[in-house]
Amino acid sequence: MKGLHGIIFSFEYHNNLRELTAHRMPASVPFAGRYRIIDFILSSMVNAGVTDVGVVLHGNYQSLLDHLESGKDWDLSRTHGGLRLLPPFSYQHSGVTRQFRGKMEALAGVRSYLEEIRQSHVVLADSDLVINIPLKDVYQAHLASGADITAVCTSNLCGPEDATWFHLGEDGRVNEALFDLRNPAGCHRSLEIYILSKQLLLDLVDECISRDEVSFRSGVLLAKANTLNIQSYVWDGYAAQIRSVKEYYDRSMELLDPSIRREVFHPKRPIYTKERNDASTYVDPSGTCCNSLVADGCTIEGTVENSILFHGVSVARGAEVKNCILMPEVTVHRDAVIQHVIADKRVEILESRTLMGHENYPMAVGKDSKI
Repeated sequence: MKGLHGIIFSFEYHNNLRELTAHRMPASVPFAGRYRIIDFILSSMVNAGVTDVGVVLHGNYQSLLDHLESGKDWDLSRTHGGLRLLPPFSYQHSGVTRQFRGKMEALAGVRSYLEEIRQSHVVLADSDLVINIPLKDVYQAHLASGADITAVCTSNLCGPEDATWFHLGEDGRVNEALFDLRNPAGCHRSLEIYILSKQLLLDLVDECISRDEVSFRSGVLLAKANTLNIQSYVWDGYAAQIRSVKEYYDRSMELLDPSIRREVFHPKRPIYTKERNDASTYVDPSGTCCNSLVADGCTIEGTVENSILFHGVSVARGAEVKNCILMPEVTVHRDAVIQHVIADKRVEILESRTLMGHENYPMAVGKDSKI
């Protein structure tokens, strides 16, 4: 889409992903057997025809750099434009140097990049959102409405504790933006996807920074709901923000439902990711695998039920894996039993060990652990 430029914020929320983000950003947490979380919003942009995307980095971003590389797997490796990885910057306050405190400060730090944007409009999005949304339709609705800002939201009241909520008028206008609601009934939850013109974005960045306002939510949504025409685009398809181990586990297990899987992986809007050339998965005649998502390159000689296995996972003879998420190159040795476990990359479960989490409190095992 020639008129739309993408900016993805990839930074560390005050999340509860614990072990899963000890060595990586939430954006690069493996998801759905072969993807990373950032793949979903990035693919939504690419499917809408967006050819230029900037990713604002922050924190432990090496894993994200390794995953995105030049952007060729998303057809974003270009001589002009394409994928741009915007490194973190610092600000100095009272002699202390820290990384940015909010989206507006992050945008101020890459203002020269914003000025060089070739498109007339910009879509801002977070990187921890699992969604497959037709952004082209959102952009067309934005142009048709004449709105200053179009905010994508949902009537689904389930969401992270730090969600932004909107009171909508009959015409779909955002009359009020709210935060930290104990009872959000009657509100719509923001999905943190916003479309606005490049010039308005630059003006808002300058204004917010001049007032030392670092947050898009407080500096724009809360402060300007009455002065800007902020229109809503209600999306009641599948959408999940991953900000805790429990959310990660629940949203992953939902993908075992074929109807949800068809919605997330819509055939007309494919989800792209870094390509791998693994051998086919081998299931031994003595092994069992049912109701599971299994990537290529796995070896299953034991029992796997209601689980998600990434590439290179090995389940030895006599081992039982039930209701688990095993990330790349996890090894479950002979006669080990694990249930409701999230095992990060290269975890090794030794022979005859038993690990039991619960569906309400799954056990997360950190990267490269041996148990």
